[in-house]
Amino acid sequence: MYRFRVCTKLAARDPRKTLNFLSSLQSLRSKHSLPFATVDVDKLSGSQPAEVQNLVQGNWTKSSNWNTLVDPLNGEPFIKVSEIDEGGIQPFVDSLTKCPKHGLHNPFKAPERYLLYGDITTKAAHMLSLPEVSDFFTRLIQRVAPKSYQQAHGEVYVTQKFLENFCGDQVRFLARSFAVPGNHLGQQSHGFRWPYGPVAIITPFNFPLEIPLLQLMGALYMGNKPVLKVDSKVCIVMEQMLRLLHKCGLPMEDVDFINSDGKTMNKLLLEGKPRMTLFTGSSRVAELLALDLKGRIKLEDAGFDWKILGPDVQEVDYVAWVCDQDAYACSGQKCSAQSMLFMHENWSGTSLLKQLDTLAARRKLEDLTIGPVLTVTTKTMLEHVRKLLEIPGSKLLFGGEPLANHKIPSVYGAIKPTAVFVPLDEILKDGNYELVTTEIFGPFQIITEYKDNQLSMVLDALERMHAHLTAAVVSNDPLFMQKVIGNTVNGTTYAGMRARTTGAPQNHWFGPAGDPRGAGIGTPEAIKLVWSCHREVIYDIGPLPTNWQLPAST
Repeated sequence: MYRFRVCTKLAARDPRKTLNFLSSLQSLRSKHSLPFATVDVDKLSGSQPAEVQNLVQGNWTKSSNWNTLVDPLNGEPFIKVSEIDEGGIQPFVDSLTKCPKHGLHNPFKAPERYLLYGDITTKAAHMLSLPEVSDFFTRLIQRVAPKSYQQAHGEVYVTQKFLENFCGDQVRFLARSFAVPGNHLGQQSHGFRWPYGPVAIITPFNFPLEIPLLQLMGALYMGNKPVLKVDSKVCIVMEQMLRLLHKCGLPMEDVDFINSDGKTMNKLLLEGKPRMTLFTGSSRVAELLALDLKGRIKLEDAGFDWKILGPDVQEVDYVAWVCDQDAYACSGQKCSAQSMLFMHENWSGTSLLKQLDTLAARRKLEDLTIGPVLTVTTKTMLEHVRKLLEIPGSKLLFGGEPLANHKIPSVYGAIKPTAVFVPLDEILKDGNYELVTTEIFGPFQIITEYKDNQLSMVLDALERMHAHLTAAVVSNDPLFMQKVIGNTVNGTTYAGMRARTTGAPQNHWFGPAGDPRGAGIGTPEAIKLVWSCHREVIYDIGPLPTNWQLPAST
């Protein structure tokens, strides 16, 4: 039924384009081929490496500088990325500077482009719903950011649902304006959502499709001209997605796609002067960019995310499973991963910790429920564990060892899911707090315990944290939830017995709070906040009052 509605909407707009689109889908089904794809996931290897190109001013291009990526599971060179160096950024600079500050479209200019992007999104949502297309992106994600099939497919699913949410007229609804009556006849004030024009998007490795695609489409919907940079380790995923979008009608010149190192991208930002930059990644880089770009930036940076188990113990099996998923799915490489678990003493008498150990032990490299850590080495993670175990009263609950029998390159990390217990009073000591709250972007978490009279100490620990992305309050006690939520700030907070820190879908806001630079993703509110600004137009057309006379100067 959904596909029938899609075709009906498209046919009403342009029957010839609809027939061409349906013809390509029929070809896709009959030949089991993907008309947009330039890589075969099954054959991707050292003997048949893939190539990733750049896109600028409507053309796919190659550079003379190739960065060869190794397979994170076996170290075999398998992808060649054409990277732009500092001497090659001028076409990208020119492309940004050609876009006016008022954007490619806005409520007063080229409004038909709102309809265009509704149609593009409709086609892309349908394409990504096809099992063969969904499977292609799922397995491609697994090749470059190894995670279980279920986790990789979940990323594709959320992306497809996001696209469904913005089909048809939903794009122009993002630009909905409002009017307020004026002080006299002929005067009205109108508020509009206005694009920035040239913008930049920089996204990390851990969600190669979902983060860049959702932010890219939001930027385009609002009328901006983006240059997109995805971490080179996983950029092949978005390169293939851009090719799919082109098949769905995305104008070639609307998006630039650059592969480069950080230094080159920084130079592009300084010389191209995008009016707004969206950065998702580490807090250290985020703060440097905020200075370089003079605050013209939105951030979704690191998250040292916490979970509190309240005094009302129930559904221990379920809570243990969610804790395991939050801490160790994707090998802990989520900005929303559970970094610290505050456990009320009532949970100590349950099987919770034993179950966490058992669940962690189920994870294995064979099905990628545990896998390579792409930004932290094994040595670094184990050294962090060693330092934590020097804190009085701390102990290793499980893990703390390298993975065995693998070929993961030494530049990456490979450890068993790990948990270290640290007493709450020790965490709060100045000499320990910075160490304990250091984010390890891997399968690692801190666990501690508190009593009823120590909730204020827990809240103090949360108040001192710098990153405020996700959080979970696992309790059905309304007064307890009220106390914790009212004294914390995390932008995406789950509350209730089924609360989690990870697994954000496309149907609610995801982003930090407590920082005016904070960016959101996924919802109309997030798109409007990040990718548009407010413009007020005050109409004052008269008529003048009868017998108007020139007043005295004031």
